[in-house]
Amino acid sequence: MSSSAPGKLVVVGTGLIGGSFALGLKEVGKVGSVVGVGRGRGNLDQALRLGVIDRAYTRDEGWTAELADAALVLLATPVGEMPALFAAIAPHLGPGTIVSDAGSTKQDVIAAARTTLGSALSRFVPAHPIAGSERSGAAAASASLFRGRQVVLTPLPETDPSAVERVREWWTQCGGIVTLLTAERHDALLSAVSHLPHLLAFALIGEIASRPDAADYWRVAGAGLRDFTRLAESHPDVWRDICIANAVRLRADLAAYQQELSRIDATLARGDGAALGDLFVRAGAARAARLAGRRGGDDVG
Repeated sequence: MSSSAPGKLVVVGTGLIGGSFALGLKEVGKVGSVVGVGRGRGNLDQALRLGVIDRAYTRDEGWTAELADAALVLLATPVGEMPALFAAIAPHLGPGTIVSDAGSTKQDVIAAARTTLGSALSRFVPAHPIAGSERSGAAAASASLFRGRQVVLTPLPETDPSAVERVREWWTQCGGIVTLLTAERHDALLSAVSHLPHLLAFALIGEIASRPDAADYWRVAGAGLRDFTRLAESHPDVWRDICIANAVRLRADLAAYQQELSRIDATLARGDGAALGDLFVRAGAARAARLAGRRGGDDVG
């Protein structure tokens, strides 16, 4: 199949990311049919009604028969499920089928692929579209989700360059801005700017909710708490797997953050308003510069 011709896409996980990828390719006419695979019939039926997918299978319904003539298999599931999925698809992949994923961690996914994909490993292109949301399920999918958003590819040394270019093209057709990184660098960067913020949001909401007078706190909470902790509504299974998979790097970033909190605590203890104000000014300027860079199109996600 040429890179410009429509073909079959098999998406395992027809939620926000997998569904949006399918819709994005459908919108530009770059996919002929979309097969959706999921754990439960409810979300699959919704994906069918919304036109996200054209055929649907639960994972116990013989969906691997669809793999032989697929142009691409995209695994858009929690990263903890990928080892079993790689093992399930490996015997059924066609000789030209490309495999990719949309996981938020890469070293663990690559390790699982090396163990299970066999001869298809050269056609595996690890990917991470940095366009998440606290929303999930087929109803959250949108053809425009990836427009102007970063998509990181972390190909293996043995990955076929033509497979990388095909995956790059598909994400670009969805509107993504594609960057290549090593898996190690990806996991280090995303730990600090994505995984740690999610962990902090979950922790803060969990701590407040555990207080015996929590209802009083919720009653007076305003936009500040809402904006800071929006990430705590993210899918718990997805983020449990991410945090465990990237635990070594995440613990290092958590330790650095705890050190910063200790410095702030010491500043408060001595009533040093000047030092606290300087921190706030520097942080505000750094965030403003990031937003300015994002408007200019050079945001790294």
